[in-house]
Amino acid sequence: MPRDHRAARSIRVLLAEDQGMLRGALALLLGMEADIEVVAQVAAGDAIVDAALTHRPDVALLDIELPGMSGLDAAARLRDEAPDCRVLILTTFGRPGYLRRAMEAGAAGFLVKDGPVEDLAAAIRRVLTGETVIDPALAAAALSAGPNPLTARECDVLNASTDGATVADIATKLHLSESTVRNYLSSAIGKTGTRNRTEALREARQQGWL
Repeated sequence: MPRDHRAARSIRVLLAEDQGMLRGALALLLGMEADIEVVAQVAAGDAIVDAALTHRPDVALLDIELPGMSGLDAAARLRDEAPDCRVLILTTFGRPGYLRRAMEAGAAGFLVKDGPVEDLAAAIRRVLTGETVIDPALAAAALSAGPNPLTARECDVLNASTDGATVADIATKLHLSESTVRNYLSSAIGKTGTRNRTEALREARQQGWL
């Protein structure tokens, strides 16, 4: 839309999405809204805060699974370093655990990517007025799922157990004893109702706890 048809004060949006085609499409569609302007686009989570400090967006639209830093971790940093920027999480993965973590990180909204762009534009406007916008189906699922049963250390140990890491590898990486690592893994397996650490890791990720 031509610039002279825009609102006198456009909503400045930062867009963080690692898939180039999707990022470009979102920027194009949002840019067609008379009162929205995409002022920055980044493909990696660790570029979000710097872009926000440089371009001073009103709203940061963040994917969760980004290279460098997750959108959830970036949201927490924005809360501290760019508190005037409202965060709206937009993700493919509508996992209850992700929603809880997003809210804990200070996000003002959480939507899944399969919704119409009109709903996304409306959500951007709403979070800017101070509202919290959450996908209704995901909100209901989060309430029924309950809180994350894993402690922070159990999450750390599960995250470190990827790619065939041994107990010794995990212990070295996290500066723990091997017996402590085994205890954390055993506890995580019990809490997730699984049979081994591979299944525990898969279940924790599916629930959005990691």
